[in-house]
Amino acid sequence: MRMIAKGTEPPSLIAHRKDTHSDYSNYSGKDALREALITEQRGLCCYCMRRIRNSPTTMKIEHWHSQRRYQAEQLRYQNLLGACLGGQRQPPQKQHCDTRKGDHDLMWNPANPNHHVETRIDYGADGSIHSNDVEFDAQLNDVLNLNLSFLKNNRREVFNGILEWWRYEKARLRGPVPRSRIERQRDRWQGGTGELQPYCQVAVWLLNQRLENMAQ
Repeated sequence: MRMIAKGTEPPSLIAHRKDTHSDYSNYSGKDALREALITEQRGLCCYCMRRIRNSPTTMKIEHWHSQRRYQAEQLRYQNLLGACLGGQRQPPQKQHCDTRKGDHDLMWNPANPNHHVETRIDYGADGSIHSNDVEFDAQLNDVLNLNLSFLKNNRREVFNGILEWWRYEKARLRGPVPRSRIERQRDRWQGGTGELQPYCQVAVWLLNQRLENMAQ
């Protein structure tokens, strides 16, 4: 999970809110909405960081506060996120992200800058995701099911890739990897304006850990 900087909402959503009897179900501009969400999330699911594409068959429009429990927020752009299908139509134990979440609440919203979601999450060498906050850690597992085996495996590949890069650089340089080189590598994973690599925050987190250790 990574922080999402919300952009400008589609004009069609603004116009729809002004209509009489408007709600999410009768909003016809969902293609434009999906595109806006994908752009600001840089092509990644808001929760698991898998790739998402602009199609109702490949992604979902997630209401961080659910439509059923928070009807007043169903057309509020700050409440809308782009999510993967999350094992839709699979048994509950194989579901994740929005599909698993349903009407449950989460403590922290990746699109709320005041929630600082990236500071609340750590990653393990086995690809696991967890939080030092006991309640949020339970939500990562029970509400979002982000430690599903295939998600852990995919994150572990990124984790191991960074470790391999680290070992290669140390051998090539025959000594410590300079801070500037670590920062450049980190920026490759999070910089620019286009699509990011799936699970990129694992790499960013691990490289930041290396930088913090160097400062101690």
